Amino acid sequence: MSVNPEDIEHEDTIVWAEDVSSYDYIRETLIRSARNRRRPVSPPAGRRVGYAVLREDAPSNDNAPGTFSRRVFWVKEHDRSEQPNGVYSEIAPSEAVDPRTVAPRAPGELTERAWGGKLP
Repeated sequence: MSVNPEDIEHEDTIVWAEDVSSYDYIRETLIRSARNRRRPVSPPAGRRVGYAVLREDAPSNDNAPGTFSRRVFWVKEHDRSEQPNGVYSEIAPSEAVDPRTVAPRAPGELTERAWGGKLP
């Protein structure tokens, strides 16, 4: 599940709530109903490890005034970082991106490190 660059073109920074440097992958989700540009946003499930902050002049969504599209980065209790020998020991979920590839205005990427081996 990839994020389109035009959906994140107004990002200013990425705020990390945790040190993700040792994580093979994190989940990246675009929240289209964020009610602000800067405060933390919540993931659909699991534990938030980071989030995008928008520029002050970022416009609200055309189809829902007063809401903004923002990325949130998160992990679930059964992800590889939490259970190295679990269900995702050799694969990754559809939202997975390598945290080393995350930057403002750039979608995260699925790498071999994130996948857990050769990409399919």
